[in-house]
Amino acid sequence: MPAPEQLAAQQARLAAHVRDPDGEAPPPGIEERRLQVYRDLFFNSVRGILSSNFPVLRQILGEPAWPELLRAFYRDHRSATPLFPELPREFLQYLQARAEAGAGDPPWWLELAHYEWVELALDLSEERDEDVPHDPAGDLLAGVPAASPLAWPLAYAWPVHQLAPGRVPETPPAAPTLLLVRRDAGFNVRFHALSPLTFRLLQRLSEAPGLSGREQLLALAAEANAPDPEAFVADGQRMLAQLRHDGVLLGTLTD
Repeated sequence: MPAPEQLAAQQARLAAHVRDPDGEAPPPGIEERRLQVYRDLFFNSVRGILSSNFPVLRQILGEPAWPELLRAFYRDHRSATPLFPELPREFLQYLQARAEAGAGDPPWWLELAHYEWVELALDLSEERDEDVPHDPAGDLLAGVPAASPLAWPLAYAWPVHQLAPGRVPETPPAAPTLLLVRRDAGFNVRFHALSPLTFRLLQRLSEAPGLSGREQLLALAAEANAPDPEAFVADGQRMLAQLRHDGVLLGTLTD
C-alpha cells in the first residue's frame, strides 16, 4: 500500500478506536500508554464542553448515567461540523434521534436539553435588533409590530426551568410551560415566564407577520372567543406597550 494511503488507513483506524475503544481495535505498533492519552484527551474535551452546557441534565443523571450517555453520543453520532461551539447542538440532535428511534429515554430529557441549549444558541446568535427596519415610536395598533430576533418564545410540556436532582415529576403538568428567552444589549440572556395570551400573541407575530397590531389582537380575540373584542384590543394595547418596553418588540416595521 502506498505510504499516503497507509497513513490514511492508520488514522481512520485510530480515530475509530478513540471513538469506540471497546468495539474497534487500535492500529498496530502504538503502545497502550499513548493510546490512553488519545482516548482521554478527546473524550474529556467533549465531556467538558457538554457538561458545562448541560449542567442540570448532568446533575440529574449523575454517575454513571451521564458519562455513559456522552460515550454513546461520542461513539454513535456523526457531527456535521468541526466547531466546538456547535457541539451542544449536535448533542441535542443526537437526543432527538434517540427519541425518534424509541430509545426509551425519560421523556423530559430532550426538552431539558433544549432549554439548556437555548441559552448558548442565543448567546452565539449573530442576529441584531438593528438589522430589523423599524420605527421605535411607531403605533403598535396601526402599524405592524416588529419583534426582536433576540427574543424567542418557548413552549415545553415539562417544567424545564424547575427540574433539578430530586425534583423531576413523574408526569408533565396539565398546563405547558411557556417561557421567553431574551438577549439584552449587554449580551445577557434571561428567561421569563409568559402568560398563554402573551405567548400566543408572539406566536401570531411570526405566523402572520403582515398584520397590524390591531388585526393581530382581533384575531386573538376571535381565537379566545372574547365577548367584547374592542375591550380585548384595549387590554392588548397595554400588552403590546409592555412588550416594547421590555425590548421584545422593537416598534413597528418600516419599508
